[in-house]
Amino acid sequence: MIANYHTHTARCGHANGKDRDYVEAAIARGVKTLGFSDHIPMPFPDGHESRFRVPVRLLDDYVQSVLSLREEYKDKIDIKLGFEAEYYPDLFADMLEMLSPYPVDYLLLAQHYTDSREEIYNSRPQDDPKALQAYVDRLIAGMETGRFTYIAHPDLFLFTGPEEVYTREITRLCQKAKTLDILLEINMLGLRENRNYPFDGFWQIAAEENCRVILGCDAHRPIDVADPEQLQKAMAYAARFGLVPETEITLRKPL
Repeated sequence: MIANYHTHTARCGHANGKDRDYVEAAIARGVKTLGFSDHIPMPFPDGHESRFRVPVRLLDDYVQSVLSLREEYKDKIDIKLGFEAEYYPDLFADMLEMLSPYPVDYLLLAQHYTDSREEIYNSRPQDDPKALQAYVDRLIAGMETGRFTYIAHPDLFLFTGPEEVYTREITRLCQKAKTLDILLEINMLGLRENRNYPFDGFWQIAAEENCRVILGCDAHRPIDVADPEQLQKAMAYAARFGLVPETEITLRKPL
C-alpha cells in the first residue's frame, strides 16, 4: 500500500494509540504517504460536541501534532493533514472558516448522518426511500462543492427497502461521482469488523458505472495501517467486481 488517507487519532474518543505510532507503523509497512483524517470538530451554534469527533478544544493540538510529525519524518514519509467531515449545508461555511488558519491538505466526505441534527446514524437499518434519497442528495451536494477529495465508505447507508429503489439512487450517486471525478472508498474497517459495508450491491453498481475507487484503512489503531492481511482481503474484494483501487491520487485543497 503506497498511500493511506484515512487515519484517525485517539482524540476522536473511539481510536487509540499515539499519533507517532501510526506513522511508525506506516513506515514499517512501506507506506509512502500517510494522511491523518480524524473526525472534524463541528461548530454547532449551541456549542455542543458530537461524541465521535475531535473536540473543538483539541483542534489546534491535532493540527500541531500532525505538522510536527510531518517535519520530523519528512525524510521517511510524506504526512498529510486532513479531516473526515460530513457535508451539512447550514454549518459548512462556519466549518471552513474554523479551518482557515490551518494548512489543511484535504477533506474526506463521510455522511454518517444526513443532516446536522444527527438523529439517525446512517448505518442503522432504514426502509424509507426518502431517507436514502436524502442521503444521496447530501453526498451529491457535498461533491459539488469541489472541496472533498473522495467519499469515505459511500455504502454506509443500510437500506432495507425495495431493491429497485436502492439501485436507482446508488446509480445516481455513482454517476455523479464519475462525472465529478470523485473517488469512492472501499473501507477496510468495514471489512475488518464485518459491518454492513462494504456492500456488494453498491460496488456492483460502482463497477458498472466505471467509478474510480480507492482503499482506505480507516485506521483506529496503529496496527490497522496497511495491515497486510486486511489489505489482501480488500484487494480481493475489489477484484470480485473488476475494480482496481488507485494508489497515489491528487488531493483537492479545501480552502
